Amino acid sequence: MTFSFVAKAGVLLVFFGSVLFVHLRGKARLPVLRQFVTHSALFAPYNSLMYLFSGVPSKPYLDRQRFPELDVLKDNWQVIREEAMRLFDEGYIRAAEKDNDAGFGSFFKKGWKRFYLKWYDKPLPSAETLCPKTVELVSSIPNVKGAMFALLPGGSHLNPHRDPFAGSLRYHLGLSTPNSDACRIYVDGEEYAWRDGEDVMFDETYVHWVKNETDVTRVILFCDIERPLSSPLMTRINRKVSAFLGRATAPQNTDDERVGGINQAYAWSKRFSNKISTHVKQFKRANPKAYRILRPVLAVVVAYLLYRWLF
Repeated sequence: MTFSFVAKAGVLLVFFGSVLFVHLRGKARLPVLRQFVTHSALFAPYNSLMYLFSGVPSKPYLDRQRFPELDVLKDNWQVIREEAMRLFDEGYIRAAEKDNDAGFGSFFKKGWKRFYLKWYDKPLPSAETLCPKTVELVSSIPNVKGAMFALLPGGSHLNPHRDPFAGSLRYHLGLSTPNSDACRIYVDGEEYAWRDGEDVMFDETYVHWVKNETDVTRVILFCDIERPLSSPLMTRINRKVSAFLGRATAPQNTDDERVGGINQAYAWSKRFSNKISTHVKQFKRANPKAYRILRPVLAVVVAYLLYRWLF
């Protein structure tokens, strides 16, 4: 048994063990195979460290009173709502027109839309111009790392998913909501219905999903809040990792704003995968038997390549 084999096997053991730990956390779970191929699997080792050193309880919903610095947002919810609704009326809260938003790309198919205020660095220029009061408010709170207005139309939903990065927590403030139990989020199976002027904190790395079973559009302030950690060293590491990921996933509201490398790569991959997907679907329709045979063959090839890498 060589050192190389032990090292490679150790890496695989840590990776698969971390993914299983994330998968088994909480009551609601994604299908096992899906959990291993979602982007949350890539962050599983890092996220396990975040949970280990977390300064807040490991549960779906968190006590918002532990974050008194966020009071200023709730106290000014009507000011924030006024700016949000003006952007909504003028069509600024929208989907990524160039498929360059890796974090929320799948949501756009459901009618979900957003307008970024700041993203792990500094406010977006368009936000400073169009909603200066809200930008000033979120920028005054150091642990608000990302913020946006998020819209979900009536009759829509978001499928069960878990966010990939445990270095932050999620904050929602209701701005213009149906004020109905029929417009709600489930976090690890526990339900919360949005109300105007009311807020909620939750851990977005638990499996969660959304249903808006009304005919009213829901608009909220959506923020990423730095996860409190018990270790000063882990806090410094998390801030550096968050800053790096923030630059890499920098979004845009308007064409003249910078787009991060991950979002650029995502846009290219979408164009490429759309072309490949078209050819695969055409092949499947024309050769259904061959398609059924090739799928397990490809799985065997991947398993063989993994075996060769190990040994």
